[in-house]
Amino acid sequence: MKRASIVFLQAVIVLIGIVALAILIRFPLTEGRAANLDLFSIYADPLILYGYAASIAFFVALYKAFRLLGYIGQNKVFSSSSVKALKSIKYCAIVLSVLIVAAGIFIRIAHNKDDDPAGFLAMCIMATFVSAVVATAAAIFEKILQNALDMKSENDLTI
Repeated sequence: MKRASIVFLQAVIVLIGIVALAILIRFPLTEGRAANLDLFSIYADPLILYGYAASIAFFVALYKAFRLLGYIGQNKVFSSSSVKALKSIKYCAIVLSVLIVAAGIFIRIAHNKDDDPAGFLAMCIMATFVSAVVATAAAIFEKILQNALDMKSENDLTI
């Protein structure tokens, strides 16, 4: 793969991380309940703190994808570090999916009866689906890469 395309994809990953971080910082200020709260009360909301804790898995997966692209740029695709990066991405996607489902269930059970949680639940379903697709793709690529790595090491032992 050309070096320019690797750098472009790494820049896209960094841009996704910056946008996600900006959304995490800015969104609580625009929420409807935040109109008459002070700054500490806005960011100390348990659901906002849960969102920040759940986003750790997202940012770890972005970092591992950035590292994986670095391995590809160094022609180290068929290495154990690439397999480990894909395994980490898979686990982060699974954890994120479970945390999103837990948040959706919590909102469904504990929401105010005057509120309609349909929008939030639709976002939870969509984000869970995307996370499950990422986990499945990472698992497939991990398996393929592990098989190729096994074949490469077997061929290296053959005279």
